[in-house]
Amino acid sequence: MNSYPAELLVQLAPVMFVAGLDPPPESSTSTSIAPQTLVRTQSPPPAPTKTHDPFASLVARLRDALRSQRKVAIWAPERTRAFQMIIVGKDVRFPPRKLVPIEDPAYASAHSPLSPLTPSSPLYPDGLIAPIWIRKHTALVPSVFVLFLRLFEAPAVHARSPLDPPDPEHERDKTEEERRRDEDLSAEVASRKKTTNERGIKLTVVLLATRRMLDDPSLDSRLTFIRRQSGLDSRAALFVLSPVSTSELNDFARSLQDALYEPALEYYISHSKRVRRKRNRHSQSVSSYNPPPLVSMGAASTRPLRPEGWTVRYEYKMACFAEFRGEDEVALKHYQDAYATLMIMFGSTAILPPRTKRWAEAKVLADAMNVKITKLYLYNHEHSLALSHHNSHMRRFADFSRGWGIGEETFEYWSWMARQHRVLAELLEQGSNSSLTFPTNSPSSLTASVTSSGTPVELDAVRAFGLNPSHALQHPGHYYYMAARCTEARRERFLANEGISQGTSAAPGYVNEKKVDHLTLILELYTKSYELFKKHSSTTSQGRLTLWIAYRIAHTYYKSEKFDVAIRFFERIAKTYRREKWKHILRPLLSAWYACAQKLGDVELMATLLVEMIGYAQDVDESRTLQEDLLAILKSSVPVSTGKPLVINLKESDPLLDTMLVFWTPEVRVGEAAGFQLSLATPTNMDLSALPIDTVTVTFSDGYYPVVLRHSPPTDSQVADRVVRLVKIGQVVPEDEDEEPEEICADLRWGPGERLMVSGSISSEAPGLLTVVSITVVLAQNGWTIEMPHEPCVAHEISTLVPRWLTSLQPIRFLQLRRNDYSSVIVRHRPHELAVSLSHQAPALLDEEYPIVIDITNVDERHLDVVVDVLLQPTEVDQAAQYITFDDQRSSGLIKGIRLGTIAPGVSATKTLYLVGSGAPGDRMLDISVQSTSVEPGSMSKGDDNAEPRSSSSLSEHAAIDSCEKLQTIIIPTSGALTVTYDVAYRRSKNAMPALADLSTIEDDFWDDSHGGVAVVTSRIECSAPCGLVVESLKLHRQDNPLAKVLDCSSDESSDDMFPDEYLPGDEFCNVSRISLGPREEQVLSEEKITGPGDYEVVWRRILPDGGFGRQSTTRFALPTLMILQDELIALLDVPSFARLHVPTPIHLTVRNRHSSRSANVTVTLDLDPSDAFVVAGLRNGRLPILLPGSEEKLSWNLIPIECGHVKIPRIKVMDVRRTVLPSQGVGMPSTEVDVEGEAVKVVDVRADWNTARVESAGDGAVAISQQDGASTILVLP
Repeated sequence: MNSYPAELLVQLAPVMFVAGLDPPPESSTSTSIAPQTLVRTQSPPPAPTKTHDPFASLVARLRDALRSQRKVAIWAPERTRAFQMIIVGKDVRFPPRKLVPIEDPAYASAHSPLSPLTPSSPLYPDGLIAPIWIRKHTALVPSVFVLFLRLFEAPAVHARSPLDPPDPEHERDKTEEERRRDEDLSAEVASRKKTTNERGIKLTVVLLATRRMLDDPSLDSRLTFIRRQSGLDSRAALFVLSPVSTSELNDFARSLQDALYEPALEYYISHSKRVRRKRNRHSQSVSSYNPPPLVSMGAASTRPLRPEGWTVRYEYKMACFAEFRGEDEVALKHYQDAYATLMIMFGSTAILPPRTKRWAEAKVLADAMNVKITKLYLYNHEHSLALSHHNSHMRRFADFSRGWGIGEETFEYWSWMARQHRVLAELLEQGSNSSLTFPTNSPSSLTASVTSSGTPVELDAVRAFGLNPSHALQHPGHYYYMAARCTEARRERFLANEGISQGTSAAPGYVNEKKVDHLTLILELYTKSYELFKKHSSTTSQGRLTLWIAYRIAHTYYKSEKFDVAIRFFERIAKTYRREKWKHILRPLLSAWYACAQKLGDVELMATLLVEMIGYAQDVDESRTLQEDLLAILKSSVPVSTGKPLVINLKESDPLLDTMLVFWTPEVRVGEAAGFQLSLATPTNMDLSALPIDTVTVTFSDGYYPVVLRHSPPTDSQVADRVVRLVKIGQVVPEDEDEEPEEICADLRWGPGERLMVSGSISSEAPGLLTVVSITVVLAQNGWTIEMPHEPCVAHEISTLVPRWLTSLQPIRFLQLRRNDYSSVIVRHRPHELAVSLSHQAPALLDEEYPIVIDITNVDERHLDVVVDVLLQPTEVDQAAQYITFDDQRSSGLIKGIRLGTIAPGVSATKTLYLVGSGAPGDRMLDISVQSTSVEPGSMSKGDDNAEPRSSSSLSEHAAIDSCEKLQTIIIPTSGALTVTYDVAYRRSKNAMPALADLSTIEDDFWDDSHGGVAVVTSRIECSAPCGLVVESLKLHRQDNPLAKVLDCSSDESSDDMFPDEYLPGDEFCNVSRISLGPREEQVLSEEKITGPGDYEVVWRRILPDGGFGRQSTTRFALPTLMILQDELIALLDVPSFARLHVPTPIHLTVRNRHSSRSANVTVTLDLDPSDAFVVAGLRNGRLPILLPGSEEKLSWNLIPIECGHVKIPRIKVMDVRRTVLPSQGVGMPSTEVDVEGEAVKVVDVRADWNTARVESAGDGAVAISQQDGASTILVLP
């Protein structure tokens, strides 16, 4: 931006003059005022100063605080109440508004000294606007004038005693002196007030006083007097400041600006109104357009300013005043209007003749207004509009320049274009250092091209998703780059013009252009662009644009003849271009690099670059030309490092030869030969027949001698067969051989499209991967030895990399191999011959340790070390559990590393694996891995069991050890050995219920089975195995709990007599146990189940087919879940089984109320029929006491039989009588109670109380079924 006056580009802000802050007179430095001011500063009259004057420090700190408020800058988007503060002297004078004084009668018709109508003006007669006009309003004329003055203070007089009254004479003298000093101060302020009022400038006075003065009661009256005498305004015109801290001074500066900001705006508004009135008067006076007379280009003009020029002048002034006010939108509108009118003026060479002074001034003004408009757009984050206006400005002036004879063929055109790009770049750079952010410019998603209905949109709509880079605002590095490119074009046009202008008249500006150092300027622009591209580059771009700019920098260094610096750049850039295969960019880079090496005389670098350039040759002629240059270097020079070969790494570059390595088979066994063919060919667009290739060395994997092919010219019979040549090298010799192989002669000259096939075989005594590591092409000439390593499978872009096997030379035939791993062969050991046998007796039984015999026989001739891994797969059967046992290891999943030791040839080894399944029957799956390793007969002892176990996971595919693995999977069906069925009978207890207030019920060992009763569990165990079993024992393991306990069991007495015994499939045996149930009240209410208090343990063995017995197994069956009988009101009848004739027999009836909350009103009736065979003594009909919840009542009768045999006992009827209350018949009438029939209560004969339930397993539920029916009888004996 240094090409333009700073006044036309800076951000304008209200101007404030600050006077009265001159440094002390004894200071060595002069008073600092604003630069470029035309006024002279006078020092105040000398006054006696104290050694420590607080006001001197206050003035110094005030100067620093005010100067730091705002800095002059081009980019300042912040809109705060900040002034451009300029410190001036007290007697500063303003420039005159007109050339004649105000008293002159001609004052009204006079003009400003800067007006085009004033003959002495630099703009006379047709100038538009001058930078001095902006300098006038930014440095010479303020909008606010702040005057700092010292308020007089009489010296303090200390009284001799605090009780002494003040001296009246002293007070009178003090008052008179203060009044005199205040009148002088008011006169000084009034004088300054007069000059500011003439210009409409706000005057503000700041009085400096001590803190003591602030507390003086006369201060207010003195300030009022000064304000009135000086004619100051009542608003923001008078302040008082005492010595304070620096932070408080900054607050004072901000508050001062806030208070004076509105008067400053009014000042600039009045100027805008004045200019607008002039514009309106001028536009009304111009009624028609009179074209000016044509003048010759470059001739001096004395015509007055055209109406369009006055419009530009007034619009520009109003834009500046709006910018002073901080109204960016208004300023933008006026700048646009001024710019549009100026474009109309440029459109006519009659109005602005090219190459004149006014034309040059107008171009500078247009460029400055373009910067202003672009900047204001960016302030509002309107990036597209800013870039659009800038591009439009460049496009318009490009069109104008062609009409002016300054087109693309001139250096002036490109100089101006470079300047515009640089100005935009510098503007964006300043903005990015502040608050400007750049758009991401990411393209729209491609998924947006499909509508909601799934129909693709039109092609034009798809194209609309793209983005033209010239229409998107980018970071400043891009525009620095464009400026550098334009400067390069400027230099080219200048050099072309320089050749044309020899002996002729030079073009305008040619002399100044000769002074420009174009290359230095280009380097500066490229360097800035490079730094900014690195700063703003994203990870996705990988710095490619940055590398391109670095390439341009290197090219510029080359043109500047700084070849060493250019080479350093080329070397760094080429690494990335090689790696990413940017061949079209790499070719010119190598050419420029080679030219630099030529200038420096570096022959080794020249040879290296020529070899690489041969690989990138585009056609046969180019490759031959490069070979001739290389041969010339080799013949005319010697290498720097004699005796040491020059190695050229072509790993990331295009090779000289297309290489293809093909193995016939993907894998071979140890000791077996693997055939291969190596193809060395040139593409059809390259000729290497003149290249002095001496040898080609083919290096294989470790352990083999390299194969060396030495050049031998072909014989006459071999010349005809040059398209495909075959060289047989035989078997590749390993390094353990005593003699090295001889070199093989071959024709190592390649024409376009010729191919050399190297055929041979290779074998290995150890497993591994065999391939060709590198192919080294060696050039030898005049003491030069250049080595160029090639990879085995690389080719040029023009060649197709297809694996083919040469099958015939006459005619030439190839067989294409259709596999991916054609460039290597895997050598493997011969598989081990192991016979693995798995023996077992299916099916397996639940809870049995099921044996699986693993028999391994070595039928190989090698000694094999065998390790077995067993994996038990998870089962999908519900409630199934399983595990395996192998040697001393037990696992529910994997057992690794069970060693069988070293097995000699023909020897067998056996191991037994045990599978245990429980829970539920179903299939169990086992994966058995047998791993074998070949060992020497004496390397591992037979009983070395402490060796580290191996597994398949520790052996890699290409491991050096001779190992092998066999996998077998077996599925073993599993069935149950025994099944159990439970029959449960529930009997109510005859024990009496505890009393309601019985304290023993709260004791821990209290047992009450009056509600639960007794459960009789009959267990029927059946042999469900497909084979016979030997049951050795049956035992009930008691596990009494708080709700149930085992009373007795039949196996406690008869187990020894029944077992051991053999049971065939379908055989059964039983066991009976009695369980007392004692539920709590909460279990009864919630109807919970009771867990069985124990389980049966059955110990058994499988009967093998040979009559033997298997391993001992144990099966457990848990007692079934028991339920609680839900009785609310029940009557239990206890009758003896027999009676004697005519002998009294007692019977008992117990009525129990098991309801949780309801009482019972029970009546008992004994119906004695005449036909009954009894005489009854006892209650016939009666009501029992109220039965509370949890209580019982017992009744007894004596029956005297009068007949023998089975006779029915008298019928006993028990009723639960409910008392129903009828409602009253009217108000005040009592309610009545009546008895109703009630509900019958079940009478249960305890002899036949037998509720049965069948349960298949311990967890199954069941419902008790009552087995009592018919009337109760008794056997009467004589």
